[in-house]
Amino acid sequence: MGSSRGHICWKWGSPLRRLTGFSRLLSTAALGPQICVVGSGPAGFYTAQHLLKHHRLARVDIYEKLPVPFGLVRFGVAPDHPEVKNVINTFTQTAHSDRCAYYGNVTIGKDVTVKELQRAYHAVVLSYGAEDNRILGIPGENLLGVYSARAFVGWYNGLPENRDLKPDLSSETAMVLGQGNVALDVARVLLSPLDVLRKTDITEGSLAAIACSKVKRVWLVGRRGPLQVAFTIKELREMINLPGTRPLLDPADFTGLGDVIKDVPRPRKRLTELMVKSALEKPGEKEASRWASATKEWGLKFRRSPLEVLPAADGKQARGIRMAVTRLEGSGESARAVPTGEVEELECGLILSSIGYRSLPLDSLIPFDPKLGIIPNSLGRVQGAPGLYCSGWVKRGPTGVIITTMNDSFDTAQSVLEDLQTGVLNLSNSKEGFESVRSILHSRGVHPVTFSDWEKIDAAEVARGKLAGKPREKIVDPQEMLQLVSH
Repeated sequence: MGSSRGHICWKWGSPLRRLTGFSRLLSTAALGPQICVVGSGPAGFYTAQHLLKHHRLARVDIYEKLPVPFGLVRFGVAPDHPEVKNVINTFTQTAHSDRCAYYGNVTIGKDVTVKELQRAYHAVVLSYGAEDNRILGIPGENLLGVYSARAFVGWYNGLPENRDLKPDLSSETAMVLGQGNVALDVARVLLSPLDVLRKTDITEGSLAAIACSKVKRVWLVGRRGPLQVAFTIKELREMINLPGTRPLLDPADFTGLGDVIKDVPRPRKRLTELMVKSALEKPGEKEASRWASATKEWGLKFRRSPLEVLPAADGKQARGIRMAVTRLEGSGESARAVPTGEVEELECGLILSSIGYRSLPLDSLIPFDPKLGIIPNSLGRVQGAPGLYCSGWVKRGPTGVIITTMNDSFDTAQSVLEDLQTGVLNLSNSKEGFESVRSILHSRGVHPVTFSDWEKIDAAEVARGKLAGKPREKIVDPQEMLQLVSH
């Protein structure tokens, strides 16, 4: 929808024409619309930001099940990527608007229902992301030593639900199933020098565990080939330049690719050229010296599809994985991996499944497509549910980067604004917004956390981090967070 530079090009209608219409709406509306957003990650905050910017009477309340805001920016972005977290500054500005409020520690569907929200607000936007992961669906998936990348990332990033993961890092070889940016993040964190990690906001507990890790080799496994990897060039370059490590790339996987990539889009071409260069060309003197002294290594395995996690003698622990060797049918992005009949086994005691995140239904009354893992919608309008909208991963699936979510969320917000303009959302019906929800939460013994409460938690984390020479030391126990703000 938008360009890579963040310019927004709406798929329908002219923004100027729309905003002219809004000015007529604003001049006649006695009361502004009460809107709530469920989820305080990028999708939620970008939706709120656009609504507040383009409707000067709109009031937006953001609900979050955790006491702390920012979703995947806090719990998903790798600790050694602090620049990506700078969007938090923008979100904080939005939260400081006198027409915006944040209510953490409120679980929608349990503490208050979507139906109750619809009674309290003119529009409800579901932006709660993808809180589950896709499963492999193979024997042995539940053995000790097998984890989802989502849980592993949550563990080292301080997501409360994963704080007790205790991954077994006693194996020299780890295997990451998947070849996207999350897979590379996981591999990089496992292999990074401790001096690098100590300066990040990685949690104290996970840093201690990684300090004792025996992992020396990480394989990233994909069902298809080099032309179908999902990671981006920035993440690949970081892996190639990671201190103390060397890449293991089989020249046979990359021979002849130079001719094939002539006509592919530029980002894919540059990415493939970097892989080809690393695999086939003699490294420079400095790089060769670094690789020669490396004590850890990582590599890409292509055309392999997991069949079974193999148990150790005790029947409880993973000792390896059996994979089908595949070949590709078709070409480019649409190429399919087809088993050749050949099978391969690889010994490894740590297996991380990074094959994608998955959204879950929030309420049985809300339409949900379990196969696609999304809420069926048209430009963010939930099908068959006037006044209900969705944005982010629950709208389109767990793909793209933060700018993708920004554009997607602006798109949904624009649908809300259009429905206000055309009268689809009826402002003549007065809505109480949070005042109505407050009494519901009070009656159920739920104490919401405000944005100023979050700023107390934030200040405590930053102060603790300062003592350890880190940007912050995340608090991982929600009860400790609530005690800090006297709930």
